[in-house]
Amino acid sequence: MMQLLVVFAGLPGVGKSTLAGQVGVALGAPVLPVDPIERALARHGLTGPGAGLAGYDALAGLAEVQLGLGTSVVVDAVNPVAGARGLWLDLAVRAGVPVRLIEVHCGDEAELRRRVEARHAADPLAPTWEQVRRRGTEYETLTGPRLVVDTAVAIDPLPGILSYLT
Repeated sequence: MMQLLVVFAGLPGVGKSTLAGQVGVALGAPVLPVDPIERALARHGLTGPGAGLAGYDALAGLAEVQLGLGTSVVVDAVNPVAGARGLWLDLAVRAGVPVRLIEVHCGDEAELRRRVEARHAADPLAPTWEQVRRRGTEYETLTGPRLVVDTAVAIDPLPGILSYLT
């Protein structure tokens, strides 16, 4: 398979990390999540919009190193605004690799709430349901070529994702 930059986008709790991990295994590619970077910044008192941008910049730097080594890369991040998504498009151009956007959502709000609340109960640093709802109001609709995956549908999305990537 050709080298790719695979970028997942969607609100917390929709299943991005699960799918990104499955795709990374299938491609033999590193999965780079933004969450550990954002948590490290927060541990050092760096929070707010500037810290979010710094986290995405750090993640893009790691992705660029991997792409420079000739590997595909899977990015796992909310990517809530066009500016964040533009970062990946610019990186793909610089690296000379195709980018594939995968937007993940959960079409069943009750199921999404259950997932978010379960994650928060297991990890108090994970966002609360109210925080996810607030982020949903700020989430800018993706435009352009992408695959949209609804994790509320009881069909394994991995075969379709892998087909989209080839």
